[in-house]
Amino acid sequence: MIEIQPVKTRRQRREFVNFPLRLYKGNACFVPPLYADEMKIFHSDYHYYDDAEAVYYLARRDGKTVGRISGILHRKSNEKWNQRRVRFTRFDCIDDQEVASALFGAVEAWAKEKGMEEVVGPLGFSDLEREGLLIEGFDELSTFEEQYNYPYYQKLIEHLGYEKEVDWIEHKLYPPETPDPRIREMREKLLKRYRLHMSDAKTAKEFIRRYQDDFFRILDDTYAEIYGTVPFTEKMKQELVKNFKLLIDVRYVAMVLDENEKPVCFGLCFPSIAKAVQKAGGRLTLPTICRVLRSVKKPEIIDLALIGVVPAYRGVSLVMIDEIMRMLTQGSAKYCETNLNLEDNYSIHNLWKNFRSIQHKRRRAFVKKI
Repeated sequence: MIEIQPVKTRRQRREFVNFPLRLYKGNACFVPPLYADEMKIFHSDYHYYDDAEAVYYLARRDGKTVGRISGILHRKSNEKWNQRRVRFTRFDCIDDQEVASALFGAVEAWAKEKGMEEVVGPLGFSDLEREGLLIEGFDELSTFEEQYNYPYYQKLIEHLGYEKEVDWIEHKLYPPETPDPRIREMREKLLKRYRLHMSDAKTAKEFIRRYQDDFFRILDDTYAEIYGTVPFTEKMKQELVKNFKLLIDVRYVAMVLDENEKPVCFGLCFPSIAKAVQKAGGRLTLPTICRVLRSVKKPEIIDLALIGVVPAYRGVSLVMIDEIMRMLTQGSAKYCETNLNLEDNYSIHNLWKNFRSIQHKRRRAFVKKI
């Protein structure tokens, strides 16, 4: 018999965070989030709780944890998109339909209590959290920014009546065997035509100090109509800046400025720390910190986090092609991971045609009326 327990005690919180570490122990593709960051979701002052509320459940059988799930009621998201939805996230369980049914049943019951009409996910508090269920690419190393899951998750979820809402696809980008000189020519013409130039920030600290406000302004403009996005609050900005300070390396950042030094376009990549955090289960032990620092200094992979552009300068995003090629040819990285791009975002997919690209993963968000 399955017992569903709301997560309330300190012991249950640790169990909620630790369960996937056991479930994926020895899996070469699973990359855990940072353990300390996951524990923050149980703090009453967690920066997302100004606009949302959440529940956390464990599934227990014969005294052992066999699954977990979280439900999120995001008021700002529902208001923005005119929806009555609860999001599910952090779903993990053994390959057992009874367990999955009990976990989703708990979230659906909570959603009904709140007067909601649909459950959708996997989606986090914002689109900068891990989202989407992996449905292709199970033999590929996950990025630090995204979640890995076993193939059977899709079967468990679809059996409960959940259907596809959107898909994201991901690519590996390699430099072309023969670089197209026209890209550099077009880059220079665009910069000259619009009287633009590249930032000369020398350090991560300087980059953040000079551009953090404009960075979020451009992000809000760029992603305003993108699936699942929510506006940034001041607390969200502060938390992201704090996290960015650990990973930003100016070698992997490109910022385009107008003649008044105002940012109009940026590309943000992070040195991959996926392999560095695997061994310690996301805990920042001293050996883990050393591995992270080595990965940041000399990365084998770079993760494309975000590209943002002011609407009036959309054509300037072509500059980012040349910048990503620079990152791949002048450093130690072998390839770039794009992370999630909506499958119908043709403008971004067209950019990747300038590289040797391999589509290697697909993720899906599911929805169910309740």
